[in-house]
Amino acid sequence: MDFSVVFIGTAGSVPTARRGLPANLIRHEGIRLLVDCGEGTQRQLVKSTGLADLDAVFITHFHADHWLGLPGLLKTFDLRDRERPLTVHGPEGIQRILDFCVDSAGATRYEVVANVITPGNVVKTGNLNVAAFEASHRGRAVGYAMFEDDRPGRIDLEKVAAHGIQPGPDLGLIQSGETVNGVSPADVMGPARQGRKIVLTGDTTPCDSLLVASHDADLLVHEATFLHEDAERASERGHSTALEAAECARDAEVKLLAMTHLSGRYFGPEHEEEARSVFPNSHVPRDFDFVEIPFRESGEPTLSRPERRGQKATQTPSQQDAEQGATL
Repeated sequence: MDFSVVFIGTAGSVPTARRGLPANLIRHEGIRLLVDCGEGTQRQLVKSTGLADLDAVFITHFHADHWLGLPGLLKTFDLRDRERPLTVHGPEGIQRILDFCVDSAGATRYEVVANVITPGNVVKTGNLNVAAFEASHRGRAVGYAMFEDDRPGRIDLEKVAAHGIQPGPDLGLIQSGETVNGVSPADVMGPARQGRKIVLTGDTTPCDSLLVASHDADLLVHEATFLHEDAERASERGHSTALEAAECARDAEVKLLAMTHLSGRYFGPEHEEEARSVFPNSHVPRDFDFVEIPFRESGEPTLSRPERRGQKATQTPSQQDAEQGATL
């Protein structure tokens, strides 16, 4: 079933010719969630997935590069005659941000609801749980872990037949957790199958809460504003290096690391080289790249890169990034 992350904006605090300001689109079973909304996000959506209605927005913190796209986005939804309410989640102060949006772009005819989400809070959107955890940045900041409930185990049809259960309503009841004619789910079903999980850090330095939240995640989207040579500067500004992101991915035993929020001084391949010395499955997505999260029994998550006009088919993504960066 559909579960993916589209990297709408992967730059740090300043956009570049190739990277927009922070924004990520999460798609899960028909639900669309936006995590952060930097300036220009609605234009980035139009250029990639299309500007479909969102079911909720989650803001990690209130530095302008993570939310200044909200006024225009909310107003566009109003001009398109959106009717259903839209909840914008964020740390304490999210109401003030939405008040600014109204003051700057005008009121909307649909209801925009501010919901304060603090570390430890869990909200459910569709069949996806969204848990906030404390990030270590300047001021109030959270990251988000998004995870599914475990799914029922597989039915053993031989055991079903041996217990005299016929395909139909009784089998459905057993699969839903009920006991029928003395036959319990444990009699004919395997162990529960673990749900999928992704983690998005927002802006942060390395911290224990992030390590705990990321444990065994299928995908960790970790900011990596700097390289290790600028580790002191990263710490002073409340950011992480590529090496630190990789160390978190390794220690948390995640499946795939995607590094975002890159400073404009970098192109991406240098981050991958640094991170892969610690965690081999490390990648720097470009804007509009995406990761599909398969069920765990079906395979590993992979980073996919949409075709771009003018790229040489024989080049690797890192070579493409380096060549394009050299022209900026």
